[in-house]
Amino acid sequence: MFLEKDFSQINELGIDLETVYQQINDFKEGFPFMQLQKAATLNDGVMKLTDEQLVSYTTLYEKKVSKLVPLKFVPASGAATRMFKSLFSFLEEGKSDKSTDQFFERLDDFAFAEDLKKILPENADNQTVIEYYLTRKGLDYGSLPKGLLKFHTYENESRTALEEHLVEGANYANNDGNVKLHFTVSPEHLSRFLKLLNKIVPVYEEKFNVKFDISFSEQRRSTDTIAVNMDNMPFREKDGSLLFRPAGHGALLANLNDITADIIFIKNIDNVVPDRIKQPTIAYKKALAGVLLKIQDRIFDYQYQLKEWASEPLLMELSQFFEKELCVLPPIGFMGMNHNEKVMYYQKKLNRPLRVCGVVLNTGEPGGGPFWCKNSDGSTSLQIVESAQVDMDDEAQKAIFNESTHFNPVDLVCSMKNYRNKKFDLMEYRDPKTGFVTQKSKDGQDLKAQELPGLWNGSMANWNTIFVEVPLITFNPAKTVNDLLREEHQ
Repeated sequence: MFLEKDFSQINELGIDLETVYQQINDFKEGFPFMQLQKAATLNDGVMKLTDEQLVSYTTLYEKKVSKLVPLKFVPASGAATRMFKSLFSFLEEGKSDKSTDQFFERLDDFAFAEDLKKILPENADNQTVIEYYLTRKGLDYGSLPKGLLKFHTYENESRTALEEHLVEGANYANNDGNVKLHFTVSPEHLSRFLKLLNKIVPVYEEKFNVKFDISFSEQRRSTDTIAVNMDNMPFREKDGSLLFRPAGHGALLANLNDITADIIFIKNIDNVVPDRIKQPTIAYKKALAGVLLKIQDRIFDYQYQLKEWASEPLLMELSQFFEKELCVLPPIGFMGMNHNEKVMYYQKKLNRPLRVCGVVLNTGEPGGGPFWCKNSDGSTSLQIVESAQVDMDDEAQKAIFNESTHFNPVDLVCSMKNYRNKKFDLMEYRDPKTGFVTQKSKDGQDLKAQELPGLWNGSMANWNTIFVEVPLITFNPAKTVNDLLREEHQ
């Protein structure tokens, strides 16, 4: 299967050979489907905050944050090429459609319009406009990451997605004027991020009276996964070398694992809005953090109590806490366990990273949703599940998936430390059997690729999870360039 030179290539990438063999075995055997028990719905896995609770949880976070280190973690890797799919078709093949027509009709409404006009030749036709917009001849937006694209226009300025995250961070990831942010970026884009930050950070520090502490990391080559032919043998490049591919956002678990902070806000780079509608986002971010802190205090308190003596009343209380608040149901046969076995079960389930996930009402967006799922140890807990993880040929499972009422917009607040203030090793709390196999092609040949368990799916499968409904106004991703023409982005 492997040649002598292959071992050198694998070693240079920093990938363990045993991991490569496991990935090939996963191609052969496939990944098991998630076992959905039911959709998580309001008051059955999903909390909905009253106005009073929103204020209460927000206040709790604001009181406690001065003694904590909050950090905002933003996956921002990769070029924004998919945003411009229709424009590239127009540029390369002359194909136009409704989206390209809308782009030209409303060109002046984009935040980058003024920058583009300054460099366009006089009387430029549509082909020239796209050329100067997407290629190095002009703004080069076709090769930039989303974080460096101008998203919003203000009276005296226009802002990139990166800048909007700085503004958000100043408003809720702020400890006594110190604001920490971490962006995952591709190495080829890092210099451009740094160039922009050198220009804008002093401006925003003065505007919000804060000091930014901004760090970056790259998706590691050691997290790439091997590609195989359709017969599950290693796929080889034209030069005979093995093909390894980036393994999706699940590869960023290693980056997250390196972060040291007390509270970590995770949000996608393209889900930002102008200042005029930021307030709900800021309020709910703080409230989610407040929910996390309250639940965390209870978890830590129970862990200390279990160190002393686990009385029967305490175990009864824990049973209610797990079922009603952590939404974790014990495996069949739990009631037949002896006292010590029950204590060990609760200790293990309490001693895990914690996340509070904002979910919005499902409006048909593609992606994952909240479900009650059966775990490998027989327990049931809350998980974010993508459609690819569900056996849609099983009518019962398909029916449960279609009953989903909420959607995961990647709106997470996380705690990755235990009750002794020591960091968890996040690699120990993922489910390696929740990866994905996809079909791709290279140089005209079909191949199979593998993605690691998603960062907020299988990579967090063994975390304690709370779902909280957040307003739809807090979810405004820009998946295509024309999404920036929506009222929320204007």
